[in-house]
Amino acid sequence: MTPRPGIIEAAADGTVRTITLPDGPLTAATASALADGVAALVEDRSVRVVVLRGGADFCVGPADDLDPVALGVDPAAALARLRVPVVAAVRGRCASVGLELVLAADLRVAAPGTTFVLDDVAGAGRLPCWGGTQRLPRAVGTARATGMLLLGTPLDAEDAVTCGFCWTVADDVDAATADVVDGLLGLGPLALEYAKDAVHRGSELPLRDGLRLEGDLNTLLATSADRAEGLAAFFAKRPADFAGR
Repeated sequence: MTPRPGIIEAAADGTVRTITLPDGPLTAATASALADGVAALVEDRSVRVVVLRGGADFCVGPADDLDPVALGVDPAAALARLRVPVVAAVRGRCASVGLELVLAADLRVAAPGTTFVLDDVAGAGRLPCWGGTQRLPRAVGTARATGMLLLGTPLDAEDAVTCGFCWTVADDVDAATADVVDGLLGLGPLALEYAKDAVHRGSELPLRDGLRLEGDLNTLLATSADRAEGLAAFFAKRPADFAGR
């Protein structure tokens, strides 16, 4: 399925994809288009960074026509499968399925006054089903996540930075996000991919196995063209021209 126009847009050079959620609740059509559109990016080697953003409110929750269980697709899982870094730019209210999407991102930039709410249990008597019960404790800690899940307690932007959930709070979210993206684009894409893989897969492994994973990924990176280019650029004192291979 091709995503609806305006949901996923490519930068002029094709290296960045920006996903813009429409204002208001997340509809079934948008969720399906998002899942299919993101799935198509998984093996696209031209993509270096994905940006996820919304409007005045990032996402206030599911629309009346969206039953996340019955929908049959999981856009948060699709985002989490991406090899490349995913940067979420969040402002306003980010609730329920919206927070589950943001939890699948790697770096989060928030505006002052942003609130993160997982109110499915407290507000609607249902369980999150796009990974909220699993990714939230890993992101903010079990105690805080339990309060957010059982009581619907919001997490504000400043506390989100303090507990490590958000990378930064910025008055100009778009400019701050662009700075993060520019920084990522200046780095080796394979190194970023392997670092992301090491963090996410390693967090689910015993330490001994996680260290073995880190070693294996270092070995793979050492034999890559990007690694050779990085070393050549360093000694020549010039910017590196990474090819992602």
